Amino acid sequence: MADTPDAIPAPKKKRGGKLLLLVGIPIALLGTGGGAAVYGMQAGWFSVKPADAHDDAPRLVPKSEEKRAGAGGEGGHGESNEGGSAGHGKPTPKGEGGDKYASTYYPLEKEFTSNLQDSVHFVQVGIAVSTPYDERVVENIKTHEIAIRSQVLMALGETTEEEVFTAQGKRQIQDRLAKAINGVLKEKEGFGGVSNVYFTNFIVQ
Repeated sequence: MADTPDAIPAPKKKRGGKLLLLVGIPIALLGTGGGAAVYGMQAGWFSVKPADAHDDAPRLVPKSEEKRAGAGGEGGHGESNEGGSAGHGKPTPKGEGGDKYASTYYPLEKEFTSNLQDSVHFVQVGIAVSTPYDERVVENIKTHEIAIRSQVLMALGETTEEEVFTAQGKRQIQDRLAKAINGVLKEKEGFGGVSNVYFTNFIVQ
């Protein structure tokens, strides 16, 4: 009887395939995750909310920071005399009542002339505006002065004879002009800021 041959040992499995498999899985996951991240960013999944548009809005200026006209009448922007700080004129006097916030005035250089509504007369006015906010409101007015002048002329065109000859009527005109100016500023900058309109000249012919 022939001897039974020794059992042939099973071939050892190659470890390279498993290593490649183990290495390939993280790479595939990384590729998938990276692709998902890119897609998510494009789709807006991870978008960062923009800052609130009002975060950079003009701020109200406290009365204590009001720039006052110097003794020389330079509007607080020249050299101050003894007892005042440079560039700010005299310190704000203490008192009861009054506005809580400072007022900054800005006169529009050229006057406005417009026919009165349903009348042969016309009105010529010079105006200045005031704001309790910082200098950005005045900067916005300067930037958009052409559009503002157009709206002011349109508002003046709605003025009647009755309005120009009474104090109450003139106050109505002031309110109308302030609304017109703020309308332009809100359209262009998203913020108005003009609190009052004042007449520096008022002629009816």
